[in-house]
Amino acid sequence: MILLGIDIGGTKVAFRAEPDGADAHESSFIWPESGRVADDIAALHRHAEEVLARTGQSVAAVGVAVPATLDADGRVTSWPTRPSWRGLDLVIVLGELFPRAELRWGDDGDLAAVAESHASGLADLVYLGVGTGIGGGIVLGGRSVPGPRRGSCELGHLIVDRQGERCDCGRRGCVQAEASGPATLRRASAARGTRVSFAELRHGYAEGAGWAVAAVEHSCAALAAALVGVGELVRPDAAVIGGGFAAGLPGFVEETARQAARLSRPGHPPPPIGPAVLGGRSSLYGAVLTAKGGTPA
Repeated sequence: MILLGIDIGGTKVAFRAEPDGADAHESSFIWPESGRVADDIAALHRHAEEVLARTGQSVAAVGVAVPATLDADGRVTSWPTRPSWRGLDLVIVLGELFPRAELRWGDDGDLAAVAESHASGLADLVYLGVGTGIGGGIVLGGRSVPGPRRGSCELGHLIVDRQGERCDCGRRGCVQAEASGPATLRRASAARGTRVSFAELRHGYAEGAGWAVAAVEHSCAALAAALVGVGELVRPDAAVIGGGFAAGLPGFVEETARQAARLSRPGHPPPPIGPAVLGGRSSLYGAVLTAKGGTPA
C-alpha cells in the first residue's frame, strides 16, 4: 500500500509516493499552458496513473497541499493563479483519481509549517514559502494556527505597503504582491529594461548587479516586515523561509534576516530567520504527513 503526498502549486505539481517495502519516489509535472481546468485535471490524471504504475501498489491514503481557498466541503472558492479552478469540487476530482483511498487535504502553507516543525523539532515556528505566490503557516505548541476548522493562515496577504503593487487578491501591498518570485522578476525586468529570467536574476544577484540587488532587497524587506510583525504577535522560536524561489536564490534568506534586524526595537529582537529545513519541499512533506494522519484536514 502507498502513502501519497501531492503538492499542488501555481506552476507545478509534485508527488511523493511512499510504498510499503520500497524507497520513496518523488516526481513532478508543469501545469499545461492553456490554464483550462479540464486540461489541468487531465494532466493530473496522467501523472497520477504514471506514479501508480511505477509502484505497482494501491493507495491507502492521499494527502494534498492546496494553495487555493476551499470551502468546508472541499470546493474551490478562489485561486487567482488558476481562476478556471473556481467552483471545482476537489473531493470529486480526488475521489475519481483514488477511489479507494482515504483523502485528506490542507492549505499548502499550513502543511509546510507543520512539516518544518516536525523536521526542526521546534514547537513554535513561523514559515513563509516564496514561489509563484507566497504561502505561510504558524505552528504554536506543535499545533497549526488558527487550526483546520478556522481557515488557513494567509501570511502572503499581510499588507506591508499600502501604496504597493496590486495583488491578485485585489488589494495593494500584500507581501505576495511585493515579494513573490514573479513580483521580484517583474521588478528586476523593469530595472534592467528587458525581461529577466530566474537564472539571470540569480547570476545578476551573485555578481552584485544593481538591477538584481535592488529587486531582491525590495522583496526581502517586504518579507522581513511581515515576519517582524508576526513575531510581535506570537513570539515564535524561529522563522523559516522556503519555497522554490527562495531555495534557488543563494543569499535570499540571509538578506531577509538582515532586513529584519534593521526593524528590531530595543528589548524585542525579531525571531531568528533561517532557511527551511526541507528547502523547497516543505509543502510536499506536509502533504505526506497529512496522508499519515499527522495533520487533520
